[in-house]
Amino acid sequence: MRIMRTALASLFTAAIACALSPSAQAAPSPVALDHRSAKVCAAAAPGTATCHAWVRTDVTPAAVPAGYGPSDLRSAYNLTGSGSSSQTIAIVDAYDDPTAEADLATYRSTYGLPACTTANGCFKKVDQTGGTSYPRRNTGWAQEISLDLDMASAICPNCKILLVEAKTNSFANLGTAVNYAATHATVVSNSWGGGDAADSTYGSYFNHPGVPITASSGDNGYGASYPATSQYVTAVGGTHLVMSGGVRSSETVWSGAGSGCSAYNTALSAQSTFNTGCAKRAEADVSAVADPNTGVSVMYNGSWYIFGGTSVSAPIIASVYALAGNGTSTTPNYPYQHAGSANFFDVTSGSNGSCPTSQWCNARAGWDGPTGVGTPNGVGGF
Repeated sequence: MRIMRTALASLFTAAIACALSPSAQAAPSPVALDHRSAKVCAAAAPGTATCHAWVRTDVTPAAVPAGYGPSDLRSAYNLTGSGSSSQTIAIVDAYDDPTAEADLATYRSTYGLPACTTANGCFKKVDQTGGTSYPRRNTGWAQEISLDLDMASAICPNCKILLVEAKTNSFANLGTAVNYAATHATVVSNSWGGGDAADSTYGSYFNHPGVPITASSGDNGYGASYPATSQYVTAVGGTHLVMSGGVRSSETVWSGAGSGCSAYNTALSAQSTFNTGCAKRAEADVSAVADPNTGVSVMYNGSWYIFGGTSVSAPIIASVYALAGNGTSTTPNYPYQHAGSANFFDVTSGSNGSCPTSQWCNARAGWDGPTGVGTPNGVGGF
């Protein structure tokens, strides 16, 4: 009970701090309006990123999980394999989560997944340059880390996991962490971002041919976000996923999912046949569950929470890449080259706001901004 009270107090402290942020008040997310969830990280200042995780505030931290678990997610997206230890999923986040490994152990044991520990060589935690000088703790980012580790475990339980903790949430430090991750893992997940920015400024952090790198599209509805608008990453949008009897029932746009047209970056070559309406880089490319109201179970600091945000969908998609075992120099074009109902569930209803070009914010058949070419139907699109 003492752990639960401490975790809950930290959670609401983070939520209140975010709510009072001037930039957050200037551009409220559609999710904030439902009064059932709160963003766990403070808004991003120039040159920094915010994590894209939301936590349900109408559900008390609990001793048992209540959101979607591994079997739900794997069923929803027709994922049947368990992956291989030859694949390493790198999770890149800012600051330290001191209970990351312990919480990961609880998540995996609760759901009957194989142990993934430092001792057995499955899990490794490093700082942004590969050492053990871990940064200071930050409650919101620690929750983000736990979320990411749990999603990697859910989708690819036999994959190894590398947690790389950046010193701060600056793009310079997070980018340094991505560079390390890309040389020590087969797939990299980034559940964070800031405003639209140029690859000419930050692209060297994400240009790693042969290593799929995912980035959350953002949680403020329509509006471009970097690094999701980088030509070098797979931009991951978000959905509202309904399961019935353990089976995928329906999927629509999550109103908070980010999307947009970059003002700076080169369009993906494979996007040219999808009528994005954007002369430059359009986001998102693909998507997965992100609505906290159809959220996932996460173990954090000894208690169970329900999380959402495109911080859920980015590590899910990164882990599908790992499950497919397919590092390729054509990513992020690869999903476009394999689009279609055999490999993706097309999301055709819902919206994330108002926009000057309809498909940037409204679902439709084929590509649309909030969900890209759709959600995984097996690993064939990856």
